[in-house]
Amino acid sequence: MKPVHVITGRAVPLDRSDVDTDQIIPSDWLKRVERTGFGAGLFSEWRETPGFELNRPEYAGASILVAGPNFGTGSSREHAVWALMDYGFDAVVSSRFADIFRNNCTKQGLVPVEVSPEVDRALLDAVAEDPSLEITIDVERATIEVPSAGISATFPLDHHTRERLVNGWDDIGLTMRHDDDIAAYEPTRARWMPSMAS
Repeated sequence: MKPVHVITGRAVPLDRSDVDTDQIIPSDWLKRVERTGFGAGLFSEWRETPGFELNRPEYAGASILVAGPNFGTGSSREHAVWALMDYGFDAVVSSRFADIFRNNCTKQGLVPVEVSPEVDRALLDAVAEDPSLEITIDVERATIEVPSAGISATFPLDHHTRERLVNGWDDIGLTMRHDDDIAAYEPTRARWMPSMAS
């Protein structure tokens, strides 16, 4: 995955609570075997309504989704994260995330920014009032700022997750950091043990 240091961009306000993964990417889309093309299915049932936020031209090209509380509940499908990223979102802001969804985000490079309910409400209102607002999310400092709206806050991000995001390490990347140790160990393994050699 790509390293993530600072995200600066406009946002889409999704002022709904308890958005689950089936609403993010309906189950019809789970038949696909590749990890690309899911952006077309993002909130696809809601996008059938002309006034839905993602259909409005003033939010076109936004890279941050500001959602209501309890975002990403439901099944543990990674497809929800793939759909958000394929659509063009680099971060999701909410006052509460489902644990599995948050974990899937950090393993794929989508930044989950958990803020207080008060900050979440202020962001939703500010973006709805002015779609041109620019939001800056600093992963290394774990801060979110909207200077023109007077909003500044921190968000929780443990050291391990911060390192993953900043260095662009998915699970394979974390393993490959030990490539030399693995290569040195493999020839010493007993012959009866499973081998990576073909």
